[in-house]
Amino acid sequence: MPARRFDRGRVRSVRRAAEIPQADVAKAVGVGDSTVAGWELGSSVPDQEKLPALAKVLKWDLDDLFPREGLPDLKDLRCDAGYYRYEMAEVIGTKSDGPVAGAEQGVRRLKDKYVPALAAKYGVSEAELRRAEDRSIAAAEAKKNGTAGELGTQAGAAADISGPPGSLSEKITLILQRSYPGPQGPPSDAEMAADVNAHAGAEILTADDFADLRTGVTNTASPAVLEALAAVIGVSRMYFEPDETVAAQVYEGLHLLAAAKKGTVGRVRARGLGSQGLSPKMMALVNELAAELEEKEADTGK
Repeated sequence: MPARRFDRGRVRSVRRAAEIPQADVAKAVGVGDSTVAGWELGSSVPDQEKLPALAKVLKWDLDDLFPREGLPDLKDLRCDAGYYRYEMAEVIGTKSDGPVAGAEQGVRRLKDKYVPALAAKYGVSEAELRRAEDRSIAAAEAKKNGTAGELGTQAGAAADISGPPGSLSEKITLILQRSYPGPQGPPSDAEMAADVNAHAGAEILTADDFADLRTGVTNTASPAVLEALAAVIGVSRMYFEPDETVAAQVYEGLHLLAAAKKGTVGRVRARGLGSQGLSPKMMALVNELAAELEEKEADTGK
C-alpha cells in the first residue's frame, strides 16, 4: 500500500499557525531540532513510524494531516501505531521480529497466537488485523505475478476516484474501497467468496479466485459469479459489463458519495442517469447520507 503522504509545506504551515517551535516538535517526536528543520526544508522526510507523534504534537488528525491512498496493510497498521518493527519482537514474545516481518512482506501469515497482542498494540480488532494481512499478502502475490504496478495504479485510481474504472479488477477495487470506508475496511477475500457462494446457493468462488479477480490476475469471471458478486456488493449486474457508460455512472455516484462524506456537496441528485445507471435506491442512499452529514455538521457547529 502507498505510504502516507508527507507534505513539508503543509506541516510547516500548520506548525507556524499553531505557533509551535521546531524544538517542541523535535522533543515530542524524539528527534533533533535540525531533523525537524530538514523535514520542513525537504532535505529529508520522517519515518512513517514518526507521523503519528508528529500529527499529535501539531494537534491534527493523522488521516487529515498525512492522508493515505487506499486501505492499510500490516506495515501501515504498525506505522500508524507509531512502532518500529524491531519493537514487535517483545510484543509477540519472540527473539526476533521475524514473524512480523514475514507477514508484512506477504511471505507467510501470522500465527494465531500472535494476533491478539498485535491487534491490541495497533489499536485495531483482530479482524481488522487479518484484513490488513490479506492486503500484504495480495500485494506480495501481485508483485510475484508481475502485476504489482497495475494493482498499485488501480488502487490509487480507486482511492482518488480519478476516472471511471475500466477492467474488472478496477471495478471491484473501486466498489470495495468506496463501499466500506470505515477503519475496518472491506471484507476479506474469504468473506467475499463466502457471501458470493451464499447468494448463489453453491460454491462457485474461492477466496483465491476472488483475490485473483480483485488484483487483476484473472480478468474474467463466469456470469454466475458476476451476478452473485453484483448482488453482494449492491450494484447493477451491468456494472461488470464492458460498458463505459454504465461504469461512468456508477463512478459518478461513488464520486458524489465521497464528496458528500467530505462535506463538499450538500445534496446529491441523479443527473441524467439513464435506465442502465444507478438505481433510485442507491441514489436515495447517497442523498440520505449527504443529508445526515449536513445535520451532524450543523449539530457540531462544523
